[in-house]
Amino acid sequence: MTAKSTAAGLALFLTVACTAMTPPRTQPATATVGGSPVCAEPQGNPSPETPTTIDIVEQAYFCILANYYSGSTLDNRSLLTAGFAAFAQELNRSGRDLPEATMPALTGDRHADWAAFETAYRRVTSRLPDDAALQGKLAAATLQAIVAALGDDHARWTHGVKRPPDSYDGDQYGLGLRANVGPQVSVNPGTALPPLFVTGVLGGPAKAAGLRPGDVVESVNGSAPFMGQAVTPAAVAALYPHYPEAGPVRLRLLRQKTGRRWTVTLKPSLYQPDPAAVQVVTSKLLEDGIAYVRLSGFASDIANRVLRTISRMRTGRTLTGVVLDLRGNGGGSPDEANRLLGAFAHGKVTAYQCAVDGTCETMRTDDSVALLNLPLVVLTDRGCASACEHFSSAVKDLRLGRLVGTRTAGAVSGPARPYLLDDNTTLTFPSTRHLAPNREVIDRVGVAPDHYVPLTPQDAAAGRDPALDEALNLLHK
Repeated sequence: MTAKSTAAGLALFLTVACTAMTPPRTQPATATVGGSPVCAEPQGNPSPETPTTIDIVEQAYFCILANYYSGSTLDNRSLLTAGFAAFAQELNRSGRDLPEATMPALTGDRHADWAAFETAYRRVTSRLPDDAALQGKLAAATLQAIVAALGDDHARWTHGVKRPPDSYDGDQYGLGLRANVGPQVSVNPGTALPPLFVTGVLGGPAKAAGLRPGDVVESVNGSAPFMGQAVTPAAVAALYPHYPEAGPVRLRLLRQKTGRRWTVTLKPSLYQPDPAAVQVVTSKLLEDGIAYVRLSGFASDIANRVLRTISRMRTGRTLTGVVLDLRGNGGGSPDEANRLLGAFAHGKVTAYQCAVDGTCETMRTDDSVALLNLPLVVLTDRGCASACEHFSSAVKDLRLGRLVGTRTAGAVSGPARPYLLDDNTTLTFPSTRHLAPNREVIDRVGVAPDHYVPLTPQDAAAGRDPALDEALNLLHK
């Protein structure tokens, strides 16, 4: 699996975490239920997007109520209130606020409330200039806010995705760095702890500017990444820019070893990263026959690739243990997680997927996989999300091995399913909720490691990996 050149960090995290194994989309036949437009799961090849309108907002609203995990019990007024607030804010930002832009009274009747909302919306937009761009911006802001009001890390509206020009497989787009606070900070700000520092230089602008692992980022575009212990999500998000909106990013840096402070401006661009930095699976044989395998996501066939890698390291020698490094693993397919878990246990429940009424379906180990019969240590951090947390919680609850590092992201609400809207944009959200094998909630909480071993700027600068060192100590006992 090669890295694509769409926005590097945040897009990768959200896409992998939220749309695992999402099929391609096509235009469905328009249908209604009770006079309201419905959505369909996409099939076939994608079609070009068309302008987003209030009719698309209506379709998304009823799609959520019909298909979202808690749609049957959801207070529809929370969605419409958020949507109208965003609509009013966008009017204000555009210098087009009007006295008629007033939220209608809502009663909790889903259809009557929508009719009132739409009437108010159309009353305002009918008084605006005949400007398609403005009308589209207003509808998009409204729809985006309705989805955000769900407060679900696996719910999103995908639209306007653009690929950088002249890009090709192997390219990355961005600043060319990784930091200890990842793009998931926008999903769960409470996961971030100061300081913000560089953990890896992938290439491109960061490499050209001479950045190194361990460099502390004291400000981003003039804003501190933390105010006290509270993260500034917008400042951190600037490290993971989107194409094509991204502008230059100004960083104030401290190199603790020398005390040097300096400012550098990085312009997001296409670059060729260090191949090892973007490989989905990397491996090496460590001392005393310990197999180390790092996987950046649970992509299609990833379990087989990991198992083949371990098998090759086992050829002609005796392995004494396995270290699976899941730090920065944004998730992917829960089926691949279950298949890999099948190499360490059979006949076990790995998770539950539960409906809002409390009924649950079990997910289980793939018992067609041969057992490795090797001790296991899993390395985790706040970049381990979604299917990665499914895997990690199963390892911990089922006592298949030990977790070392830091708590996971807490971004595992449930497997997301895609729904196509009539403008050929896509809604994704879960229809069930994830519970770990002991029926505990991991979403927003994360999976705590058995051995807490955080990375420091000093470790990164010196090339030390204390979590891996602890893993080896545990396997040597």
